[in-house]
Amino acid sequence: MEVQRSLEQEKSSGKDDADTIRTGTLWTAVAHIISAVIGAGVLSLAWCTAQLGWIAGPITMLCFAVVTYISASLICDCYRSPDPITGTRNPSYIDAVRVNLGKKWTWLCGLLQYVSFYGTGIAYVITSATSMREIQRSNCYHKGGEKVVCQRTNNFMLIFGIIQIVTSQIPNFHNMAWLSVVAALMSFCYSFIGLGLGFSKVIDNRGIKGSIVGVPTKSAAQKIWLVFQALGDIAFAYPYSIILLEIQDTLKSPPPENQTMKKASINAIVITTFFYLCCSCFGYAAFGNDTPGNLLTGFYEPFWLVDFANACIVLHLVGGYQVYSQPVFAFVEKWATQKYPQNRFINKFYAIKLPVLPALQLNLFRLCFRTLYVISTTAIAMAFPYFNQVLGILGALNFWPMTIYFPVEMYIVQRKIGAWTRKWILLEGFSMVCLIVSLLGLIGSIEGIVKAKLA
Repeated sequence: MEVQRSLEQEKSSGKDDADTIRTGTLWTAVAHIISAVIGAGVLSLAWCTAQLGWIAGPITMLCFAVVTYISASLICDCYRSPDPITGTRNPSYIDAVRVNLGKKWTWLCGLLQYVSFYGTGIAYVITSATSMREIQRSNCYHKGGEKVVCQRTNNFMLIFGIIQIVTSQIPNFHNMAWLSVVAALMSFCYSFIGLGLGFSKVIDNRGIKGSIVGVPTKSAAQKIWLVFQALGDIAFAYPYSIILLEIQDTLKSPPPENQTMKKASINAIVITTFFYLCCSCFGYAAFGNDTPGNLLTGFYEPFWLVDFANACIVLHLVGGYQVYSQPVFAFVEKWATQKYPQNRFINKFYAIKLPVLPALQLNLFRLCFRTLYVISTTAIAMAFPYFNQVLGILGALNFWPMTIYFPVEMYIVQRKIGAWTRKWILLEGFSMVCLIVSLLGLIGSIEGIVKAKLA
């Protein structure tokens, strides 16, 4: 989603007409994928490796990389219908679902997509508040040492919510091209800083911490729950299926877009997986059994670099929250306008003149709905401020339906694969295995939230 805005610059509006200009190449597609994938999810990967251990941790990430590539390859062939090379273009994921699976599944896909956007907003409130709190704690420890008692406050979620209430009122905020650029730069900054700090700490420790089985627990059941939760967190970090077809729609042809996109996917997944393995392994090697849920919360010095990394997270997520929320705003407001075209509360705009700034067009329905939306995400985040568990639930909820089920079913329909043929059995078996993984991740993450809440 975060690269969606810059994708619009690489193509003109329009469908499958000759006037549409597409200039994207293999490497622009690689850049878009990497920018979309690398984000807040990378911060939890060291904790995931700590739960899984030195063998299962890296192997699990490699498995998710392979699954992501298989899913991407299936979706690439659904860009054109009915033929993957000469058919009519499907410029977005939901368009491909509508053409291949019909209206009923399109509604379900849209519902899952908007629930995902809403959940991501909650996760961003939690992550931003954590980063703001870490800036406060880092400065406190720098002044008084690590043994000093630092005053803590829970007002950071409210501060982030107030910022989002204001920014949510900006019309067409999601069409600002600089938003994607800033978000991508910030995500790369804090990800590389986390990697560098982990590597530096390993050198300072003069040894590699951790074990083959991961963090020890009091019981086998507790270990199983944590492993399941780690699966959900890794699932959150990888897939980019929702925006894959929008990236593919920027590519010029020949060669055929699906061939270019498959090459871009394998290149981007290899680069991303290498980076993920470095971040997770160096983080686990640095902290061992004490690996924090959010990698950057484990560092205090150099305080200025830790502060800068956390500030990058906040800046990234201020824009990222809007990127995920604006499609929900647009959908609800369009529906309300069409449903009640004569209602003044919904359709009336009031011009408010501000000094220096251009006149602001105020709409009461937009003001109320967007404010309530932000308040609801902030309230839920305050009620369940659990970083890893929330990421795990989001990852598990999105992984199977959006990354596996819809791509597999679209591919089967498009290629007219008969039931109970060898290829059909392989694809449906692949889908069922991924469903089990998603359910395990979801169960583990829910158990983690319940346990944390009761504690």
